[in-house]
Amino acid sequence: MYNYLIYNALKEHTKADKSFHMPGHKARGDFKTKFTVAPLDVTELSYTDNLLCPSGIIAGAERDLAEIVGAKRGYILTDGCSSGVLSIIFAVRKLGTKIIVPRNSHQSVWNACKLFGLEPVVVQGDYKDGVLLPPAPELIEKLLDNDRTISGLVVTSPDYYGNVAPLKEYSGILKRHNRYLLVDGAHGAHLAFEQSERQYAGLYADLWAESAHKTLPALTQGAAVFANEENLIPELEEGLSIFRTTSPSFPVMASVEYGYKYLKNNLKILEEAKAAVQSFKEKCPFEVYQSEDWAKLAVDCEPFGVSADAVAEILEKKGVYAELSDGKYILFYLSPMNTAADLNKLLSALTAVKSNKKLKKSFVKMPVLPAAERTYSFQYALRQKHALVPLSAAAGMMSAQNAGVAPPCTPVIVAGEIISDEAVKILTKAKNVFGLENGKIRVVAK
Repeated sequence: MYNYLIYNALKEHTKADKSFHMPGHKARGDFKTKFTVAPLDVTELSYTDNLLCPSGIIAGAERDLAEIVGAKRGYILTDGCSSGVLSIIFAVRKLGTKIIVPRNSHQSVWNACKLFGLEPVVVQGDYKDGVLLPPAPELIEKLLDNDRTISGLVVTSPDYYGNVAPLKEYSGILKRHNRYLLVDGAHGAHLAFEQSERQYAGLYADLWAESAHKTLPALTQGAAVFANEENLIPELEEGLSIFRTTSPSFPVMASVEYGYKYLKNNLKILEEAKAAVQSFKEKCPFEVYQSEDWAKLAVDCEPFGVSADAVAEILEKKGVYAELSDGKYILFYLSPMNTAADLNKLLSALTAVKSNKKLKKSFVKMPVLPAAERTYSFQYALRQKHALVPLSAAAGMMSAQNAGVAPPCTPVIVAGEIISDEAVKILTKAKNVFGLENGKIRVVAK
C-alpha cells in the first residue's frame, strides 16, 4: 500500500498558524468557511518541500508515481497537461528542425511548435464513423525515410473519443530511425492500471504527459510528466523549470499523488467501473462509438436522426452534463470513480430523450475535414504579414493562425493551410471556438 506523503504532511499541519507566510487568505474567516481546502493551501515551507527542487515529500511522491506507472522518472504538474506537453517538446527542440504532428493534436502541441520554431510535419489519419483516427504507422515510416531533420513524433493517445494510437508500431519505427516518441496522454492516466499491453503510453513513449485530473481522482490542473529516455531528462527538467509555475498549488499537488496511489491501492474500483460501463453499452438505446478506451462514451445520435447538441441541451435540463457534443456524438467522460448508479442514471435519461418526438429529424450532417492543401509551411505563415478577414469570406485564403473547436481544442485550420469550405462550415456551426477574433480569422496578406 502506498502512503499519501504530501497530503499527510499538509494534514498534520492544518492547525498551524498561517499568519506569517503565503497565501494571503491565511486560512481564516469567511474564506475558510467557503473554501474548506484553505488549511491545506500553503507554500514552500520546511515540512512541505519545494516542487522546483524537491528533496523531501515531493521527491518521494514523484519517485512513487514513476514506480507505479513503470517510468524511470516522474514529475508532478499543477499547471495542467499543457505545461507537460510544452516541456516534452522543449526537450527535443534542438534535435531537429521539424517534428511530426498528427492533425488532431491539442493546441498545446501547436503552441510548442510556434514557441520553439519547429516546423510541424502535419499527418492525417483516416476517418472511422466520422472520427479522425491516428495516422497509420506506414505514413510515419515514409516521412522519416525522406527527411533527416525530423526529431520525432508527438501523438495524442488516447484521443477525446477513446482511440488509442498504434504506439508499439510507432516506437519501433522511431527507434530504427534514432528518433523519439512523445505522447500527449492527457486523456489516458487511468490506462496505467489496465492489463492491456497496448494502451498505455508509458509502455512505449520516451517522454509522455498526462492529466491526472481528467480520469483519476485529482483536482483540476493536476497532471504529471514521465520519462523513460534518460538522455532527454536534463532538457526535460529545464523545460519544466520554464513552464511550471513557481507558486504551485499544494492541494493540487497532493491530489495528483493521491489520484495515482488511490487507484493503485484500490484496483477493485477500476474493475467495477468498467463492468458498469459494459452493462450500460449493452442496454444503451443509442449506438456507442467503438474505441479501446472504456472511459470515453461517445453516443452516436446520427442513426436516429437526432442532433447531439439538442440531446445535450435536454439532458442538461435533467441535471446530466456531457463533456461535449459535436452534432453527431455526445461524449460522456468517465473515470474509475463512476459507479453503476451513475451509469443507470445516464441510461434512464437517454432512454427518455430517445422517445422525445420533438427531436426527430433534427440531425444535420457536418462535413468531415479533408486533408488540407498546404501551399507553404506553418512557420512561413506565422512570419508573413497578416490580414483579418471575415471567416465567411476566408475560403481559398492561406491561414496565418490555427483555429478550432474547444473542446477538444484541436485545430480545424492550421497556419499555412488553404482554408477550405468544410473548415469554414465547421467553425461557423461550433459553439465554442479558438483562433477567431469577432468572427474573423487571420490570413496571409496578399
